[in-house]
Amino acid sequence: MFPLSHMMKSFIRKGRLTVIDAEGNSHIFSGSPGPEVTMRLTDKRLYRTLVFNPELAAGEAYTDGTMSFEDGSTLRDFLTLFSVNRLSLGSYPLQKALRAIKMRFRKRQQSNQKGEAQQNVAHHYDLGNDFYKLFLDDNMLYSCAYFRDPAETLEEAQRNKLRLLAAKLCLKDRMKVLDIGSGWGDLALYLAAIENVQVTGVTLSKEQQKLASERAQKAGLSDRVKFELRDYRDLDDRFDRIVSVGMFEHVGVHHYDEFFSHLNQMMPDDGIAVLHSIGHMSPPGMASPWLRKYIFPGAYSPALSEVFESVERNSLWVMDLEFLRIHYATTLSHWAERFEKNRDKVIALYDERFARMWEFYLISAEMMFRTGSQLVFHMQMSRKRDAAPILRDYIVEKQREYLEREKALNVVV
Repeated sequence: MFPLSHMMKSFIRKGRLTVIDAEGNSHIFSGSPGPEVTMRLTDKRLYRTLVFNPELAAGEAYTDGTMSFEDGSTLRDFLTLFSVNRLSLGSYPLQKALRAIKMRFRKRQQSNQKGEAQQNVAHHYDLGNDFYKLFLDDNMLYSCAYFRDPAETLEEAQRNKLRLLAAKLCLKDRMKVLDIGSGWGDLALYLAAIENVQVTGVTLSKEQQKLASERAQKAGLSDRVKFELRDYRDLDDRFDRIVSVGMFEHVGVHHYDEFFSHLNQMMPDDGIAVLHSIGHMSPPGMASPWLRKYIFPGAYSPALSEVFESVERNSLWVMDLEFLRIHYATTLSHWAERFEKNRDKVIALYDERFARMWEFYLISAEMMFRTGSQLVFHMQMSRKRDAAPILRDYIVEKQREYLEREKALNVVV
């Protein structure tokens, strides 16, 4: 099973991995006490592909069925084992050399020019609304929820997130609000329901724009909320408040100056922008090759150093920064559980291979946030240092106020 066996000896520092090769022979790799997994490989080509591109090859092997698990082991067990040993994999000499080479080409991997960005978005978000309804919350929020209590439902945690973002926007009567990457519209509809504001949502997904517009009409908010199929770079209006949730990951590090420059241009001096994005606590790197190829073309979750560098160049004050460290792992766990319950329906919509691909995506993403370097951050920005109150107490106080207002107004969007 060489050269895979050589890398596995260095890779497994914690736990135990039993690999049954294509000839039926067992190979055991172990370290200190930890997760125990039995994996079967039925394709000899994996002995090399798993060495030269382990993340991509593992995802493809599970999707194709040439990698499977036995003796009670599951994909989740394997990805947990993979995640807790990820640093030793990264220090393997061949992996270090390959990573250095790949870093030279990351600009090409993160291309999101106009037109190309819409193709990248359509690849993922235009799979069909019926598909996403199978595992998202009732209002179809496809981003990190905010669990104030671990026992909360996914629906409750997603509403918490909207309330938190609304509080950070410091909304006032009759303000114009822009939602960049508005998804299926829940945030925009919530803002208009809780405050007397005019909201414009822009998305590059036809499926999302259609359903969001229907929801605005149904909620009786179409006079104050509109959703456009449009690239944010084509906007030349001015907005008092700008919010973007889960879109920045698709911008690409080489387009950050373009993004923050446009935010600056669209706001008045006392305007406020709130950015909700995935990032990571490690130095600048690259997106997972498997996620980039099969799930999110052109996507990249930045190191905070890369974001601050661009914010500084574009003369924006960071007035508040908050990290949601575990919340996305919990969110993804809820999604994976709901996905599994509706697995037969996923297969009916697509096929078994598609279901396995999404299982790998949801569980591997959860591990990135649970034991890996991924996190979610909220960055509040303005052209003025005092556009928001100088004490953070207002964020908590406003959330309480909105909670009571939701009850009084019976806000349902």
